[in-house]
Amino acid sequence: MYFDGAVNSAGSRVGAVLISPDGRHYPIAAKVDFSCTNNVAEYKACILGLQAAIDFKVKELEVFGDSMLTIFQTLGQWKTKDAKLVPYHEYLEELAKSFKKISFTYTPRTKNQFVDALTTLASMASITKENIIEPLEIEIAKGPAYCDSIEATDAKPWYEDIKNFLQTGQYLPFADRRDRKTLKRLAVHYFLSGETLYRRSFDATLLRCIDIHEARRLMEEVHGGSCGPHMNGLMLAKKLMRLGYYWSIMETDYVKHVRHCSRCQVYASQIKAPPNELCPMTAPWPFSMWGIDVIGPINPKASNGHLFILVAIDYFTKWIEAITLASVTAKAVARFVKRDIIARYR
Repeated sequence: MYFDGAVNSAGSRVGAVLISPDGRHYPIAAKVDFSCTNNVAEYKACILGLQAAIDFKVKELEVFGDSMLTIFQTLGQWKTKDAKLVPYHEYLEELAKSFKKISFTYTPRTKNQFVDALTTLASMASITKENIIEPLEIEIAKGPAYCDSIEATDAKPWYEDIKNFLQTGQYLPFADRRDRKTLKRLAVHYFLSGETLYRRSFDATLLRCIDIHEARRLMEEVHGGSCGPHMNGLMLAKKLMRLGYYWSIMETDYVKHVRHCSRCQVYASQIKAPPNELCPMTAPWPFSMWGIDVIGPINPKASNGHLFILVAIDYFTKWIEAITLASVTAKAVARFVKRDIIARYR
């Protein structure tokens, strides 16, 4: 069972979701008419879920919630000192005795999104007294609706014409003079190595051309994967190009992907987002990724009178290079990178 309760300008609402061993979801939500605190709403949400579980004749129950106060007070790790919470705490303990086996576990808010959305819906919907709304049925659409009304064909990747032109040097049979001129102009920016097509970037770096299926997988991993910081469309584009990938409509796809990211839409305008586990930044080989930072001004000064320390570290080997500076300027940093990193280890 997952539960959640919250109080905001839209009102107080509580909700819980019972999940059976076979994966069936049974949502329960309620709107609170009287004024209460957020902690009271969390207790009422947990009580609502336990009452529903008793009605379903559940004997073994695992309870998950994102309220540390409710979970730890129920476990006995924290004392219940607030007079408003004491009756709710006692009633919750009384309900817990109805189960043969019950456990309470704290879970981060990111893993409690379904109940959070359910409580938000309960606060927004206009519900009159004695009004019961049947549970909603949620289906997962595997593609746009218009895909069901057309025949599926074996689509070729976007770079197929350019690849064929570089392989054979011949134009398509139905291409007119304008199409041939455009294809020839585009092919100048591409390089074919075996069966792999690369695009030359402005700094002569080769970017591997990928199809739309691989592009979607990469966007999901880089944007919201293990180390995904949920960056905006422009930063996501730069990140993937630094990783060495390219496709023709990548900028448009980036913006669409960010707009359809649920977590970005929920937390983008908020100052405080829910905490996530920190993931180390890994580098595939030595010298591929360096971090540079400035320390200072330091007190007391260095023996040579300098006030700042410029530090660089290789993320793969953890090797550190450092120098002292009287003042931090672009010229001094560039000289350090050239002399102490590039020229020293080339």
